[in-house]
Amino acid sequence: MSRLQSLMINPVLNKEIKLRFRSFKSFISILLFLAICGAVCLAFIYIETQFSQDGFTSEDSRNLFMLLSMGQLGLIVFITPGLTAGAISGEREKQTLNILLTTQQSSTSIILSKLFSSILFLMLMLVASLPLYSIVFLYGGVSPQTVLIMFGFLLLTMLTIGSIGIMFSTVLKKTIVATITTYGIMLFLLVGTIILFVISLQFILGFSQGTAGQSNNMLPYFLLIFNPAVSMFSTLQSNMFMYEFDQLGIHVPLWVGYTPAYIIMTLLSLMIAIKKLRPSMKAKSKKAKKG
Repeated sequence: MSRLQSLMINPVLNKEIKLRFRSFKSFISILLFLAICGAVCLAFIYIETQFSQDGFTSEDSRNLFMLLSMGQLGLIVFITPGLTAGAISGEREKQTLNILLTTQQSSTSIILSKLFSSILFLMLMLVASLPLYSIVFLYGGVSPQTVLIMFGFLLLTMLTIGSIGIMFSTVLKKTIVATITTYGIMLFLLVGTIILFVISLQFILGFSQGTAGQSNNMLPYFLLIFNPAVSMFSTLQSNMFMYEFDQLGIHVPLWVGYTPAYIIMTLLSLMIAIKKLRPSMKAKSKKAKKG
């Protein structure tokens, strides 16, 4: 218990949280985010009630929920790399990293503190937006369990993207390089996996038709489980890619593969970041022992 408290409650985390949340811009950002989300909800309801003879139905409520969820996912994907990719490299550029490493804080404590302090602001924005879902509950179509599942999905995605950003911030020396690399990885996960999925699907289905048999190739499935947008949409629309997966002999939902895949990515990224935080110091200690 004391070990866990030393990792999560430490001067590094306290300092980062105070610096981030004492800024007036942070609260303005949350206010603008909630105002935009609320305006989108009201505009969606107004359009549906004005141009639909049935009024605002439960199906429209579900579509609004999907719109809000995809908007929050876009916020996470495009903001998290910018918040985390400079966590360690920024300290190195300000020449304060060596001072931080001379403290009693372990590498694990420093990395986790930087990660949680960077994404805590986004977590606050997600929690603050939960009351907006009460609009969805008024018209039905979405259960509270679905909202909690989607919130867990967004939280896992945020942790994974943040861990990748922290890893590149530790491995690469320049913040701009780490930021571009992290955004490049996210662009590949969002767009590159779709392109590779279409190419592999066409190739596998064409080959299976030529051999007059059903293919059980899992490659297209493994490509899509790394795409957060497709995985989220398939969770809300269970019939998405059902025909393609039936042709491949795959009957496993995308979220079943998405969850362990992103947990593994998070753990690997954090392990690399922790290991690479003090590489030179470990090398010197080994040389000293040999000498």
